[in-house]
Formats: sequence, C-alpha cells, structure tokens
Amino acid sequence: MIRTRYAIALATMAVTALAVTASPASAAPGDTVNMCASALTPDGWVDVQWWNSAGCGSGFTPNMKQIKDLRGYPVGTQVNACASTWPPAGWTITNTYYSSGCRYSAVPSFNPNTWTLKRTS
Repeated sequence: MIRTRYAIALATMAVTALAVTASPASAAPGDTVNMCASALTPDGWVDVQWWNSAGCGSGFTPNMKQIKDLRGYPVGTQVNACASTWPPAGWTITNTYYSSGCRYSAVPSFNPNTWTLKRTS
C-alpha cells in the first residue's frame, strides 16, 4: 500500500514537472500538454479535455486533463475550452454549451461545461 502511494506520488510529481517545463516563453500558441488534474493549470493556458487515467490515481472522478496554451493568438481568434478554469486575460466568453469531453466532476450533468472563447485584446 505504501509502495503504491509512493509510486502515485512520483508519477504525479513527474507529470507536474512536465507541465511546468512545457510552458516556457518559447511555447507556440495552441501547444497542448497532458497532466494530472491535481496540478494547477498555468496562467495563459486553459483546460480543453478531461478523462480518467490510472497514471494519476484511481476512482470515478476524471483525474487527467489536457491543457492548451492561449498565449500569442491574434485578436479575433476563437477556441473552445472547458469551464474548469477561468479564461486568461484578454479572452471573453462568447458561448456556453455541454461537452462530454469536459466532464470534470464525478457527478456529471448536462449543464453547460464548455465555453467558446474569443481573443479580444
């Protein structure tokens, strides 16, 4: 049991380290990274998909997410993002809807959980 917890902790730290190193100033707009849900989404990035992964633990709650870098997009660009993180500065919510790929709760509903975001500044 202790070995399992230790292995999970190491896997979580490795994925977190990947996420931290994957968001350098040289990242291109639209780059994506997969990470455990326990790691915070960095500034300028949004969640775009959620799912379950044994590499990030177990249970019924989605525990893995894909994040997308929104820094550097030109004004007028539109992207879809999960409502699990707030839009970065300069992005405005223009639409909300339900998407099965953005179910980030153990108790899913059909309430809107996804946004269309537009770069406004």
